[in-house]
Amino acid sequence: MAAPSIAIRRQGAKFLHEILSAQRAVAFSSASRHYMVKTSSIFQKSTGNDERVKQLMGRGLPKARAIPGVKNIIVIASGKGGVGKSTVAVNLALSVSHLQKCSVGLLDADVFGPSIPRMLNLSGHQPEANKDGKILPLQNYGLSCSMSMGFLVDEKSPIVWRGLMVMQAIQRLLFEVAWGNIEYLFIDMPPGTGDTQLSISQLVPVSGAVIVSTPQDIALLDARKGAEMFKKVNIPVLGLIQNMSIYHCPNCGHQSHIFGQDGVRHMAQEINVDLLGEIPLHMDICQTCDQGKPISISAPSGQHATIFNDIAKHLMTSLRKQEKG
Repeated sequence: MAAPSIAIRRQGAKFLHEILSAQRAVAFSSASRHYMVKTSSIFQKSTGNDERVKQLMGRGLPKARAIPGVKNIIVIASGKGGVGKSTVAVNLALSVSHLQKCSVGLLDADVFGPSIPRMLNLSGHQPEANKDGKILPLQNYGLSCSMSMGFLVDEKSPIVWRGLMVMQAIQRLLFEVAWGNIEYLFIDMPPGTGDTQLSISQLVPVSGAVIVSTPQDIALLDARKGAEMFKKVNIPVLGLIQNMSIYHCPNCGHQSHIFGQDGVRHMAQEINVDLLGEIPLHMDICQTCDQGKPISISAPSGQHATIFNDIAKHLMTSLRKQEKG
């Protein structure tokens, strides 16, 4: 028998092998296929019939169960890819950890394009497994734990999976990781409203969702769909974040609204949710994450870290309001 702590390459290989196992896949696919059929029916028949939606949501769907030790789960989502969601998720998690002086975890649920390992300067690091066979998440920059498919596969290797395999992988990342006792688990979701979003919304009790978008009309169309999806699965939207809101030229200081102005603010008013804050388009925010030193850590007293801190404060306020009903 292997030692209690083993390299994750070996544990990861077992993890992936079990996902690919035909026997397990068949067992999982029956419930999942029923789940997807029901969900599809909901979205097709929901217009003007909320009671019908509630009835369908109550039939045959996986029952949410808590992750041991995890108190609050907050998903960071976007309808459109390329709006800076992962950058926001990392810096927001770091800000909450710093301001609340509590244990914060971060799960990278983007199976096909994991970004968290590089942003947290953990690329190439190998977590271990405990004596119970659960994966021990990695730690850095004050985050109590972080987990990503990027820790289980090579950074340059694509993951080419069908939806059911993705759903099973998400289930394992949620429940076969030794998260420990953490106050807030942030989940960096993939863009869109697909398998991962629906799986997480039904597998675990989500405290609320934060939607990130640029003010561009095309991005807002998909962000609105994301907000509507969370509404249909009874997850409160805690607020919207407008990313890349304005560009400041580093040479002349000229300000330009490259992607439009106040689009997310107007959407927040229309759907009656809070605007948690606006983040400028700035080279430092981008480069620091690419270098594995997020701005909230590399320049904690700077203006950009202050913006993330303010958003974190507004998020905590929104969460408390939601808990009070």
